[in-house]
Amino acid sequence: MAGQSSAQSAPELRGVWLTTTANSALATPADTAETMRRLRATGLNTVYVETWKNGYTQFPSKVLHATIGVDRRPALIAADPTDPADRHRAAGRDLLGEAVVEAHRNGLVFVAWFEYGFMAAHQNTDNHLRRMFPQWMTTTRDGELVSEQNPFVWMNPLRPECQDFLLGIILEAVEKYDLDGVQLDDRIAWPVTMGYDNYTRKVYAAEHDGAEPPDDPHDPDWVAWRADKVSQFAQRLYTELKKARPNLIVSISPAVYPWSLEHYACDWPSWAQRGWMTEFVPQNYRYDYDAFRTTWAVQVEAMPGMTDRLAAGVLLNSGEQFNPWSDIKRELDLVGTSGEAGHVFWFSPGVLDRYPNEIAAYYGKAPAHNPHLPPDWRPAPIVATKKPSGEYVAEIKTPGRYRVVTRQSGAWSVAATREFTAGPQALQLPDAQAVELLIDRRGEAPLKP
Repeated sequence: MAGQSSAQSAPELRGVWLTTTANSALATPADTAETMRRLRATGLNTVYVETWKNGYTQFPSKVLHATIGVDRRPALIAADPTDPADRHRAAGRDLLGEAVVEAHRNGLVFVAWFEYGFMAAHQNTDNHLRRMFPQWMTTTRDGELVSEQNPFVWMNPLRPECQDFLLGIILEAVEKYDLDGVQLDDRIAWPVTMGYDNYTRKVYAAEHDGAEPPDDPHDPDWVAWRADKVSQFAQRLYTELKKARPNLIVSISPAVYPWSLEHYACDWPSWAQRGWMTEFVPQNYRYDYDAFRTTWAVQVEAMPGMTDRLAAGVLLNSGEQFNPWSDIKRELDLVGTSGEAGHVFWFSPGVLDRYPNEIAAYYGKAPAHNPHLPPDWRPAPIVATKKPSGEYVAEIKTPGRYRVVTRQSGAWSVAATREFTAGPQALQLPDAQAVELLIDRRGEAPLKP
């Protein structure tokens, strides 16, 4: 656990994406615990943890079970097509529950990253969703589920069933776990090569006096029509999440603009102008500083007067290819010159394995808190003391709602959530190896602007 004082901390997003693909940062509960400890020690303040991937949630989901008959990834189905066989022999665990506890134990802001969005499956994955609901999928002009430009099967963003399903699993996670935020990737979108399925054709015809969608997938009006449908869902997403949890960070990590509109029918700058979303983290992934600077200038220009909601997705590595630290440092120096919120690293191997010392040195000893939340939003846990009688006693200074987390067999999990008054509180948890209390932020009054 990091016990840094936040009294003097500055607001700057210092985040990283954590995925189960191509690294072991989240491979076991012990790995998750060590990863969160190291990230906080390095100076980061926010983690974006994979929660929805390749047709399955990374937590036991009633919505998923009601839809496809399983509540998470079953054994022997790959979480990712690139994973080795031993990665998917066992069924998926509650990675979300495990990771949010370890993040909060270390004072990190936790954002559940619903990475796949409307993507139902990688092209090589035969999962439940793809098999059971073929009518939900959008297609190319030739009726194909996968286009040459995008190796994934996509749910149709226009269909109410697809919207309800995706929003359902997100809202379920928000209710079940004490999340600080939710992030949708560049998959709250509609690849412009797709949209020629029968359902979309009928809706388009009904709104265009019976006309068919243009044969040219890049036709500007056809792209704009699909972008408007995606924007309508973005509004619904933001509205319903904020209604469920007013203090929730609602984050989008889109492709860079204007590529996002031209190729993904995603006009995210217009969402910012309409007051939707808490933060935007465009994937400003470039392999040299000059390209990064040029692209970043366009993103800043697309957010006039709103750069406090704009952060940069910074590429550390893609596979085995790492950007040189000299370029990364210049990119970090650049971001923030126009009042931007900060940065998020893609992805954890670059932070944990290649550049941990450089990043720690860059941040220095001055902590920074997430700019969307108060400095004391995730205070250090209250550590309970075990008495000779076997009971645990926790000294509560600030009354409120807390999650009681226990360590058993080396892993931490939530044993109970309850209201505590100030003073010493006895806890009967005889089987626990250790007990801590974490503040629970669900149900709190909205923060003042």
